[in-house]
Amino acid sequence: MTGFEIGLLMFAGALLLIGLRMPVGVAMLLVGGLGYAAITGWTPLLATLRSITFSKFSSYTLSVIPLFLLMGDFATKGGLNRALFNAARAWFGHWRGGLAVATVGGCAAFGAICGSSLATAATMSQVAGPEMRRHGYSPALATGVLAAGGTLGILIPPSVILVIYAIYTEQSIGILFIAAVLPGLLATAGYMLVVNLYARLHPGAAPPAERLPWSARWKPTAEVWPVILVFVLVVTGMYAGWFSATEGAAVGAAATGVLAVTLGGMRWEGLKESLLSTAETTGMIFLMLLGAELFSAALALSRVPAELSAAVAGLDVPPLVILFAILLIYFILGCFMESMAMVLLTLPIFIPLMLALDFGMNPTQVLVWFGILVLVSVEVGMISPPFGLNLFVINAMAKDVPMAETYRGVMGFVVSDVVRIVILVLAPVLSLWLPGLW
Repeated sequence: MTGFEIGLLMFAGALLLIGLRMPVGVAMLLVGGLGYAAITGWTPLLATLRSITFSKFSSYTLSVIPLFLLMGDFATKGGLNRALFNAARAWFGHWRGGLAVATVGGCAAFGAICGSSLATAATMSQVAGPEMRRHGYSPALATGVLAAGGTLGILIPPSVILVIYAIYTEQSIGILFIAAVLPGLLATAGYMLVVNLYARLHPGAAPPAERLPWSARWKPTAEVWPVILVFVLVVTGMYAGWFSATEGAAVGAAATGVLAVTLGGMRWEGLKESLLSTAETTGMIFLMLLGAELFSAALALSRVPAELSAAVAGLDVPPLVILFAILLIYFILGCFMESMAMVLLTLPIFIPLMLALDFGMNPTQVLVWFGILVLVSVEVGMISPPFGLNLFVINAMAKDVPMAETYRGVMGFVVSDVVRIVILVLAPVLSLWLPGLW
């Protein structure tokens, strides 16, 4: 069996094991190890395992991951999601569909201090879900907007997926965070537009809540300005060079912890739960990173990425056609795979391919632009019927809502996402202008 054939078998085997619910890190480590040994032998495999384990886990850059995870846990345990939703509700709740608009705004603001789609969807559903149902919102719209709004958790920086992508492609975390701001705002505006159209087409599905007097709007707004300040400080500080990404994550985690204690009432028990949850998630991510590193090394030895890149680059088709095909693959994989697993599994093949294509940009511009497109495509997969993970999270928390209703409610947001992907592909400036790469 040739190295190329072994590489293709590795990719199929990893997908099969992940589909059989084997932990992603274990599946990639197992398949990568077997593939590496099949190409080079067992002795080189053991030597490689020893070296990559030390080189990967001794990286100072990786410490940014647990710090951003801790930041999100503090925000959740401190109940900052409730404060953010209440502020958005005070300003938008009296509109037709206003509570759903407030939910999108609350998810976007919570995503600025969380970085996880599933966590954003789950925590915001506890606050916004009962409010929308109490005011007579249709089950379809209520669950659909929560599932879609949750995806803003990985799009609005800081984003754990972008951190992983930046480390893998050796790009600046700060630049990628800045690059995601405009696409994140575009997603937020698109979701709000979908809610508005839904409310106009189905007026009974989104009745307005009571209008609050101006004096009652400023109090909840004043409670969330420190959260916005933390976001601006972390992202601006990293981009401006005031501190590194790791230092920025530490500043953000410390500041969010203080806010969780002072504004959210987090106490010792919440602190312990946050630390334990962060440790568990970090261990899971690090195992996935180790598996991805070995899997990537074995694929490189098989020459699958290099030969595929050369073959595709030689095709007589425009590069944008190939790019759309790659994004379609992410869209399909996102229907049944966890976002981080999908990214780590595919980057070893797609990154060389993207760099081999001529988009009229330098490698840095291509990698930053592609990183944002990957992030958006992963986000679409999280809410794509029938297997989008966010749909199952929301539906599990709204047990009285049939899954078919959730599917129906989320379709408008999926269309909005597809339109946004096309815009970002055809207008790279939206991703590259803010970080100064255009």
